[in-house]
Amino acid sequence: MVCGSLCFARSLLLSYIPVFIMFLTDAFNIISLDSVNNYYRKYSANQKVGSFHYVHKTPFGNYSFICADATITPGPKRPYNFYGILNQTQMDLLASFRTESHSSNQTIWFGHYTTSTVISPFPGLRGVMSSAVAYLCGHLHTLGGLMPVLHSRHPEGTLELELGDWMDNRRYRVLAFDHDLLSFMDLKFQQWPAVLITNPKEAQYLHPGVEPLGRIQSSTHIRILAFSDAPVTAVHVSVDGVEMGEGQSAGGPLYVVPWEPSLYLAGLHTVTVKVKDAVGRSTFREQLFTLEEDLSPSFGFFQSFILLTDHYILVRRQRTILDCPVRLEIRTGDLPVVDLPLSLGNMPISTDCCVRLLTLCLFAGPWFIGELIDGHSGACFAFGVVIDGHFLEGSLTYVVGVGQLLFFNMPLTCYLCWSLHLRSRGNSFRSHFLRPGYRWKTLGVHTAMLLLLAWQGYSCYFLLETYGPLAFFLSPVRTWAVGIALLLVYRAWKGPAPCLRDNSKTTTAS
Repeated sequence: MVCGSLCFARSLLLSYIPVFIMFLTDAFNIISLDSVNNYYRKYSANQKVGSFHYVHKTPFGNYSFICADATITPGPKRPYNFYGILNQTQMDLLASFRTESHSSNQTIWFGHYTTSTVISPFPGLRGVMSSAVAYLCGHLHTLGGLMPVLHSRHPEGTLELELGDWMDNRRYRVLAFDHDLLSFMDLKFQQWPAVLITNPKEAQYLHPGVEPLGRIQSSTHIRILAFSDAPVTAVHVSVDGVEMGEGQSAGGPLYVVPWEPSLYLAGLHTVTVKVKDAVGRSTFREQLFTLEEDLSPSFGFFQSFILLTDHYILVRRQRTILDCPVRLEIRTGDLPVVDLPLSLGNMPISTDCCVRLLTLCLFAGPWFIGELIDGHSGACFAFGVVIDGHFLEGSLTYVVGVGQLLFFNMPLTCYLCWSLHLRSRGNSFRSHFLRPGYRWKTLGVHTAMLLLLAWQGYSCYFLLETYGPLAFFLSPVRTWAVGIALLLVYRAWKGPAPCLRDNSKTTTAS
């Protein structure tokens, strides 16, 4: 979700214009745009379908707002609606919007998905919005609280500003253009007073290639927007710890304090504002600023990695893991190396077929068949999702598939190899616990396998809760895999003891 009230400032007389509230979500559990569950169609401010270009006109210039709609139709339930997709036609439309916006003072792009979770043809979403001052999004929000501030800057200079969610945390954003310099603040609903310093602009969010930063040096006043549901009674301003005086109202929510920019030409400085309202509440806001265009604090590594990495490319490259030949060597103190291919070729034929079936289902699918959208059945494969005849290209499916391989199929196979090795040495399930010095190690191996089975069982429960009973019973990769795993473990310990080949001996020519 992206929410914002847009304010435009010109000179000392602020023209305060609340423009619109934007509401843009992903397509979650939506079969089509005409669905009764399409809340965007019902509650959005403009109810436009797809990407669009809105131009806000003022006496002092125009400001463009371009919506990049990468939502997929139909939109399945979680988690397979995680990535957005833009086709070539949609990219061409966005490119035309970019061309139209060149005559505007400034341009802001917005959309639900981060650029890192949008699949698009060359030059990509970041490339097509390279002339914008900022891109507003809300898909990842705060990563469940792990990243309270998720902002970064594209290589071209465009700011990408993720916003916390409204549903659980009631977060919203206020933006303002002050002499074509963009400022913003992320706020929590009903926390007053709200304070936004528009001049001087915060150093970390400067955009020298697009914004007229020289206007900060030529300005005569520090400017602050202060809002509250009660009258604002005091606005105190200081720079680098030096009191600048009390802000004077210049109309509406705008407060100003005279200053001399020439005193702050070099380095980073701190402007501090404290606002009080009539009911005794106060807000303290502090931000760094600089008058040097080439001096701007960088964003954190993790924020930049999350927002600037094309994760769908990394995800698709994970398919190579599925193609890697893997062999397991078990070394023992008194036995030569026993080489066990992960196909478990030394097991009984029926058991080996079960292992091959697990792997085949993971590669070729379907993983499950069920209600991917309420009232509409579909099938999930490694390469994508099929719903009512519509094919949705796979991305997150590769992550799920690799996770299934690494955290269930391969550990299960290794556990079975270990069990067969013990059986080949004459151990039973009960007797192998009694080996001197190995009791705790043995217990650890079994505990790890139980945890993996529990994880697989939970994934079956998630499947049942999300996609219904049909998906639960028609899921070779999840539900069936639990049954097959239990059968394999039983056969490994209760079936005939295997006779493993010894690869340490080689035949030489006489």
